[in-house]
Amino acid sequence: MEDKVSNDPVVAIVGVTGAVGAEFISTMDKRGFRVGKLKALASARSAGRTVAFRGKPVVIEELTERAFEGVDIALFSAGSGISKKFAPLAVKSGAVVVDNSSAFRMDPNVPLVIPEINANRIRDHKGIIANPNCAAITALVPLWPIHQKNRIKRVIISTYQAASGAGAAAMEELVESTRASLNGQVYTPKVMPHPYAFNLFNHNTAVDPETGYNDEETKVIKETRKIFEDDKIAIGVTCVRVPVLRAHCEAITFECEKPITEDQVRAIMAQAPGVKIVDDRTKNYFPMPIDASGQDDVLVGRIRKDLSDPSGHSISMFVAADQLLKGAALNAVQIAELLPERAMA
Repeated sequence: MEDKVSNDPVVAIVGVTGAVGAEFISTMDKRGFRVGKLKALASARSAGRTVAFRGKPVVIEELTERAFEGVDIALFSAGSGISKKFAPLAVKSGAVVVDNSSAFRMDPNVPLVIPEINANRIRDHKGIIANPNCAAITALVPLWPIHQKNRIKRVIISTYQAASGAGAAAMEELVESTRASLNGQVYTPKVMPHPYAFNLFNHNTAVDPETGYNDEETKVIKETRKIFEDDKIAIGVTCVRVPVLRAHCEAITFECEKPITEDQVRAIMAQAPGVKIVDDRTKNYFPMPIDASGQDDVLVGRIRKDLSDPSGHSISMFVAADQLLKGAALNAVQIAELLPERAMA
């Protein structure tokens, strides 16, 4: 695919060798996303290698300031530093950027989009559209349809976040450290701050010494308010890294303005886009990472009254979603599918 073969858009993937980069390719393929030419961009050390796209090899090019000439859509997943440097250059070259990092999420001029919630914001872009934090996406896809019917005034979230959220190297560290542990060997962590095998720990982002909240928790709070366009929603969140490869889970308790029943929540979830109910009390079968991995939908279960709230305004539930798909690549490709520029290509 060296030459553009149609009027379909030229798509660049920045960070093509990473875990999300690989999912960009497979997700576009699975969804039949039309691509005239794919530009695979990564660091100089990966340049010259190839990645497969629709049965053909694509040579990886070095990410440089001139790499975006002729590009229509650029999917970024290479960290906020790379995005801050290169996304404006891509826009200057005429591309629309869908950025998977935190670089632009809270910029008031950049739409922060989950298509099931606020696809209408895509048209407000000035060249860059931000993909939300994966933990925020996992919670908000099922919470939004409830919020529309009965405003959520307060939500408490505890996350169980997979290695994939920290990238391919963290996934490899989980596998290698687990193998070492089972063999009775000592493994020194290289990516994570603590031993990962058979362990869990506070999310591996910086902790604010004053508030005690880590960066991941702060992202979930701020991004929820921006996406819901509701600065008054009260949010408490605890983010934890667990020894799971690629699907995040979350325990969520929310309080609505009006009374709400578990049957009402189930009825709303049954109609909610991007949601699948997994809620079998008889078989004790509820959302699990092993089932969410590879699935596009957010799995929702453990739907029940919050017994700590006798007013009947609160519900607890448990959700799981593939961090690399809906938490990252799938959400970005869904945004790209809705770009008005793509319709005109």
